[in-house]
Amino acid sequence: MSDVKLVEQLVAKHGDLKKEIAKVIVGQDEVVNQILLSIFSGGHSLLIGVPGLAKTLMVNTISQALGLDFKRIQFTPDLMPSDILGSEILDENRKFKFIKGPIFTNILLADEINRTPPKTQAALLEAMQERAVTVAGHHYKLDLPYFVLATQNPIEQEGTYPLPEAQLDRFMFAINLDYPSFQEEVDVVKSTTSDKPQEVNALFSAQEISDIQQVIRRIPVPDNVVEYAVRLVGKTRPLNGAPELVTNYVDWGAGPRASQNLIMAAKTHAAVNGKFSPDIEDVQAVAFGILRHRIIKNYKAEAEGITEEEIIRKLF
Repeated sequence: MSDVKLVEQLVAKHGDLKKEIAKVIVGQDEVVNQILLSIFSGGHSLLIGVPGLAKTLMVNTISQALGLDFKRIQFTPDLMPSDILGSEILDENRKFKFIKGPIFTNILLADEINRTPPKTQAALLEAMQERAVTVAGHHYKLDLPYFVLATQNPIEQEGTYPLPEAQLDRFMFAINLDYPSFQEEVDVVKSTTSDKPQEVNALFSAQEISDIQQVIRRIPVPDNVVEYAVRLVGKTRPLNGAPELVTNYVDWGAGPRASQNLIMAAKTHAAVNGKFSPDIEDVQAVAFGILRHRIIKNYKAEAEGITEEEIIRKLF
């Protein structure tokens, strides 16, 4: 099938996919959009929101609609790397046998990832970057496509281990979840307190998603769009020539991975909207989710209540 046909098929199925997800998930359209952009781009996402906003249900529903295998790990302070990766045991023939951990799946939900110590958080790094894990000197490839969707509670910070910047940078999107509107909450309560469970149909297969990712990589990008993305990321760095807002309120800006992610996400955003090449508007549409966790504010910004979103908006 030609790339043009695949993009047209993606546009049609993307609308159906959102309808399937909406059977279970009320509202949160922008959050669902960003998760799907991340998945079709081959990236990982960090979902930030208070408890009870259906983060786990959302990820589970999306994995069902995409026809992908899904596993969930509840991150706790006593979680060990072997609890994620798996471990070797002696079998009845006194030979070592590797028992795969929950990381061997298509979509891994790392629930409350900041509740576990850095040693266990780091167990995810190789999987996120290389799509492989190393246990007892043996290298194991993960099934493709592979995504980590992690959740983080922004208010309960006691007893947590903030993610290092190096690991935060591995997440393509950081997605903020807000409370639902009054009408959305009414609909949520009605649907979740009845005895009519909604069945979510799988619209894709793992192979189809891998094919879509390859097509998106082949989408051409005009030089001016690439240069705009690189300039936008460069403006987040408090160096010579940086905007005054950045110089005053930012300690560290985004690195080159942000530029790569901006272009990949812009390609995907263009594709799901029926365009065969991204423009500057596509870069701007994905910029907040890609840059917000890569801008490290200083104490002055915290004291004056300046948000990452305000800084990014001014950079446009």
